[in-house]
Amino acid sequence: MEVYDGEFISELEAIAKKIRLHSIQMIYGAGSGHPGGSLSCADILAALYFHVMRHDPKRPDWPDRDRFVLSKGHAAPALYAVLAMAGYFQVEELSSLRKMGSRLQGHPCMQKTPGVEMSTGSLGHGLAAGNGMALAAKLDRKLYRIYVVVGDGEMDVGETWEAAMLASHYKLDNITVYLDRNKLQLDGPTENIMSLEPLSDKWKAFGWHVIEINGHNMKEIIHATNEAKGVKGKPTIIICHTIKGKGVSYMEGSLHFHGKAPNKQEYEQAMKELGGDKA
Repeated sequence: MEVYDGEFISELEAIAKKIRLHSIQMIYGAGSGHPGGSLSCADILAALYFHVMRHDPKRPDWPDRDRFVLSKGHAAPALYAVLAMAGYFQVEELSSLRKMGSRLQGHPCMQKTPGVEMSTGSLGHGLAAGNGMALAAKLDRKLYRIYVVVGDGEMDVGETWEAAMLASHYKLDNITVYLDRNKLQLDGPTENIMSLEPLSDKWKAFGWHVIEINGHNMKEIIHATNEAKGVKGKPTIIICHTIKGKGVSYMEGSLHFHGKAPNKQEYEQAMKELGGDKA
């Protein structure tokens, strides 16, 4: 097992915290957005863009780059934050979220935003798109890998399971899926809306290699990703147990902030907790 020192892990954790900070600033400035799911996947995005993935912000269309798909497109603020921090565009542009003429729309658009590989938002499409990219890599004998973040709410969608069957059938060992298992979706707890458990057994039955981790533990995210790279002949899903609204006390585990911007008082408290300045 690869060993990572404390300073390296702390740097990635600081990046994840900054992703959360930018996400809240964007959503507050826009007066709309989805804070809960943006905060829950921040650690995964930090690990991917600042350690795992091969990519070049100066050449977004580099043929041999690894590809990332945010299937849960409503978490766009987290994606925009990490893209800006990685250098795909200026951090100052983040303040334009959801504004007229902005490249940063409410859901990711590959035709407008540098670094966005797939337009997403209608839940359930991301894994299917990732499969297409993974198949293309196989056919072209390319070594790039595909990484997809899906939400647990979209496990209700049939297309997700069709895509799961396809990836297993074609032995797409070059795709890794991160399931943001924060256990809350738009209308309530996932287990009340449409029971998902035993989720791990279901993915195993579909022919996937399954890993379960704490999705806020940076070491576990990296070790699981390294394990996935070594799996041959089948795709891998990493079930990341997370907390919706992670990092902001009153948002943690709260359905209220699935798709609602904080008010001024809530924003100031969030900035204090995340180490940012007040507006």
